[in-house]
Amino acid sequence: MFKVEIIPYKLRFKQPAGTSRGIYREHQIWYVLFRDEADDAHFGIGECAPLYDLSSDFDAGYADRLAAFCRVTEEEQRVNTELLRDHPSILFGLETAMRHYQQRSWQLWNTPFSRGETGITINGLIWMGAFREMLQRIESAMEKGFHCIKLKIGAIDFEKELALLQFIRSHYSAMEVELRVDANGAFSSGEVIEKLHRLAELDIHSIEQPIRAGQWEKMALLCGSSPIPIALDEELIGIHHPTEKKKMLETVRPQYIILKPTLHGGLSGCNEWIPLANGLGTGWWVTSALESNIGLNCIAQWCATLNNPLPQGLGTGSLYMNNISLPLEIRDDRLWLDPTGVFPGLKEFHDDDK
Repeated sequence: MFKVEIIPYKLRFKQPAGTSRGIYREHQIWYVLFRDEADDAHFGIGECAPLYDLSSDFDAGYADRLAAFCRVTEEEQRVNTELLRDHPSILFGLETAMRHYQQRSWQLWNTPFSRGETGITINGLIWMGAFREMLQRIESAMEKGFHCIKLKIGAIDFEKELALLQFIRSHYSAMEVELRVDANGAFSSGEVIEKLHRLAELDIHSIEQPIRAGQWEKMALLCGSSPIPIALDEELIGIHHPTEKKKMLETVRPQYIILKPTLHGGLSGCNEWIPLANGLGTGWWVTSALESNIGLNCIAQWCATLNNPLPQGLGTGSLYMNNISLPLEIRDDRLWLDPTGVFPGLKEFHDDDK
């Protein structure tokens, strides 16, 4: 029998993280701790990390709702996936805690990645900022050996963003460095086609969410005519049931979808998206969504079971000053886990002043 404890925790960014929706400086999350009543050493930890301006399940009542679902989980001694289907960040946290608790190990799945034998290829993420800041970040990512670089665009002047992309292309061809861009829905319907054609001149691999979500017919037209493959991200938010998932994919026909367990239905919800996408010839990859290392560890280990050869978006673990320490490390353009490294004990989750 396990008891469930909720531990609020405020993550602090090392430097402001900019998107077209605004700037993140801190991130309120909640850890959920499953602890065996008979054995304090037997525990499982998960992370509920909603994004206040993006998650479909976040509002002023989030903490109370989380507490209620944790009580149900404790009473039932299981994670009720159907009950939690419409609450993806809570579902993901409880799924992670249960996996950890049942495995009795930080090795959540038995894969070459979880055994420390291989790394997962990831993209280098360039956050929005002033032109010079972004240029420095690009140079740093290239020096570190990334072969796939993703830029968040849509916040500064488009001409300056093109200049940043041209800077990369002046040093590396598309064969040497894959370029992805993420507009976070920033382009208007009237300007999007022209911007896509200008971006296409720079051999862009894909663009995430060029227009805001919820415009299925407009997005379908874009996916059918864009010179750049389109990847959907925000479009998946709030779509929790398989029939609706299938309807969206069949209507829009995107070239790719991007799966984020915290936003897109937990692990179980993302596992529903994958066969639906495969059946329609839609590609996909996995990305973390500003979780701490606890959530990132689970996402990465789950991702490793899927054997997807594309670069994944799992490089967000170094964003925070007070992240929970796990033996996750980026070497060149790969994320590695050292299963023999030092993993956190219970006391580390109660120290909010790290």
